[in-house]
Amino acid sequence: MERYEINDKTIALYGMNNKTRVYEENKNFVVDKTTYEIMEDSCAYFGSSLEGRKKGTNNLIGVNYKAPIIVEESNDLIFFPTSSPKIKSCSWLRSNKINRYYYKNNRLIVEFKNGDKIPLDITYDILDNQVIRSIRLETVLKNRKLNGEEKNNKFN
Repeated sequence: MERYEINDKTIALYGMNNKTRVYEENKNFVVDKTTYEIMEDSCAYFGSSLEGRKKGTNNLIGVNYKAPIIVEESNDLIFFPTSSPKIKSCSWLRSNKINRYYYKNNRLIVEFKNGDKIPLDITYDILDNQVIRSIRLETVLKNRKLNGEEKNNKFN
């Protein structure tokens, strides 16, 4: 089976049942795996499991359903699912790469900072809630890093 690990260029995984369209900053291509399998592989690549990352999110912000996931923390690789991750059409988006989202022809369009656009079959409110959860997770993570650095600097 083809392998793909999320990296600092990855902006979205678009679920197409048993395949995934991977969006990176300068290209997009299809991988012969589900988004769930790619998330599992990527979390494992960075030393955890998707389940472990979900528990981490729950510990940090109290969310466990459709939870945003810290795939890798030093590069702020935080992705959120657009539906239940077990659904094969679920997409995963990187919130800090989203420019805006809006309706066009009764479809929700997510526009990324690089200009790529992805249509989604979810409501604006669902997407907005997922973005807010991701930003909360990113903020808690950054605050912990800052507080940790301040504590470490006090001993120097």
